[in-house]
Amino acid sequence: MKYLVRDKLFAIGDDYWIEDEDGRHAFLVDGKALRLRDTLELKAPDGRVVITLREKLLSLRDAMTVERDERPLATVRRKRLSLLRNHYRVTMADGTELDVSGRILDREFAVEYDGELLAHISRRWLRVRDTYAVDVVREDADAALLIAVAVCVIRMAERED
Repeated sequence: MKYLVRDKLFAIGDDYWIEDEDGRHAFLVDGKALRLRDTLELKAPDGRVVITLREKLLSLRDAMTVERDERPLATVRRKRLSLLRNHYRVTMADGTELDVSGRILDREFAVEYDGELLAHISRRWLRVRDTYAVDVVREDADAALLIAVAVCVIRMAERED
């Protein structure tokens, strides 16, 4: 299943819809302005908060936390620096890890678990400017989590740039 994300809308306080491949509203990203730390909420179309993304304060390395039902689900951190590719590690609350690698700022990267592709993020499929797709490859994958990871790493990479 592909989800379409509008790129220009990553400013704090901006709200925007993520659509599924049929053009239906799948998630609302609600940017929380006037907060001490960067906070975004991923909401279902009915307004229910599905995932909360927060900048981690007082961290040695830039990090963001992913929460579900006000409990930590994962932490996203930069893994290592490479000239051609960016690498991030997503450490889940249960200790498992997802790897995110590719050209983050170009919106061409993948999310993998133990070498298996979970999602591919790309602009190549689209002609709409300032939009990229999150293609969730596995049917049993948590689409909201994978979209949240994509939003996190792009946000972190843009701050580092």
